[in-house]
Amino acid sequence: MTDGATEGRGRQGVEAGGPGGTARLTVLAGPTAVGKGTVAAYVRAHYPDVWISVSATTRTRRPGEVDGVHYHFVDDAEFDRLVAEDELLEWAVVHKRARYGTPRRPVDRALAQGRPALLEIDLQGARQVRERMPEARFVFLAPPSWDELVHRLVGRGTEDERERERRLETAREELAAQPEFDEVVVNHEIPAAAAELVGFMGL
Repeated sequence: MTDGATEGRGRQGVEAGGPGGTARLTVLAGPTAVGKGTVAAYVRAHYPDVWISVSATTRTRRPGEVDGVHYHFVDDAEFDRLVAEDELLEWAVVHKRARYGTPRRPVDRALAQGRPALLEIDLQGARQVRERMPEARFVFLAPPSWDELVHRLVGRGTEDERERERRLETAREELAAQPEFDEVVVNHEIPAAAAELVGFMGL
């Protein structure tokens, strides 16, 4: 997924101009349960100028999630097709189970229109995007503390004990990657974190 053709398309998209100037791509990543999706949802609801990518995933839909809004929920065969036909900007296996990926064409289209674009993805995906789109800005969403991250994961109640332990192990590795990012936002409160993120996007 790092062929030269894909890299060229990504760079062209980031540099595409629009009515407000050069389009910007911002990548938001951070450890599991830190609130990336919640912050992105707040941005979507309160900052309409920001275009937010919707990822494709093979994981099971959680209660309250809407296909095409929270994720594009696809089966393994469809995900295989997206990979084979080079329709994903990035993709990764997360927590050794489900696959997640960013459909490339909507991102290219938004940037070509000059819209500030936001990708909310995992660490593996962020690293792939950095290889292809080094002009993008990378923002790490951090928890106030490790104890707070554990509290949020347990309180979410969407995983069993074994899955929580697996996610916490992954979170330790993800937190160690913080120096790779251009900016860090500490998620004390959702509105403040969203405002800080949008500020980094230049809005």
